[in-house]
Amino acid sequence: MTVTLALPKGRIFDETMPFLVAAGIQVLEDPDTSRKLILATNQPQVRVVLVRATDVPTYVNHGGADMGVVGLDTLIEHGAEGLYQPLDLRIARCRMSVAVRQGFDYLHAVKQGSRLRVATKYTTIARQFFAQKGVHVDLIKLYGSMELAPLTGLADAIVDLVSTGSTLRANQLTEVEQIMDISSRLVVNQASLKLKLANIRPLIDAFTQVIEARPKT
Repeated sequence: MTVTLALPKGRIFDETMPFLVAAGIQVLEDPDTSRKLILATNQPQVRVVLVRATDVPTYVNHGGADMGVVGLDTLIEHGAEGLYQPLDLRIARCRMSVAVRQGFDYLHAVKQGSRLRVATKYTTIARQFFAQKGVHVDLIKLYGSMELAPLTGLADAIVDLVSTGSTLRANQLTEVEQIMDISSRLVVNQASLKLKLANIRPLIDAFTQVIEARPKT
């Protein structure tokens, strides 16, 4: 029985490769040069499908893929209900943070009970975070570069993923509050887990061994 693994191109794809190698699996084509969306591997019973990061939970949940690798941010925003999440792979690590333009007194605004305009593509995470703090916000959904919003006066703050912080600094923004740590999870379709256990279990075990062999940071 064929096992289909859903992966997005880019950092998650690249950082998932050592896990596949540990399981004896090699993807036979480079996703950056191939036009194919379904990539064969050296194991006839395993294939990789390339999907948008935001679509990974949907493909796995509805059976378009048996397994997938997806960021915690995407799981929260696009739904993890019904997905088996056996492993935090601890890859593609970053953080979800609040940032403002330099010179904006965020702490004073929060303390005064000001209503903040917050631009983000992560509206679920932002809404939950500010609600727990008791801060009133108007959320502005954006899909492009968040950094532009405070600079043009569209928003007082942004909620976005931060890795090194260099993009924020380059655009005169300051990280003022960290919401949560983000990393990528292995997710599995629950029906596939039952029907294809003999094929999926070895993959989960191999992934687990890679995690345990790496130093914890």
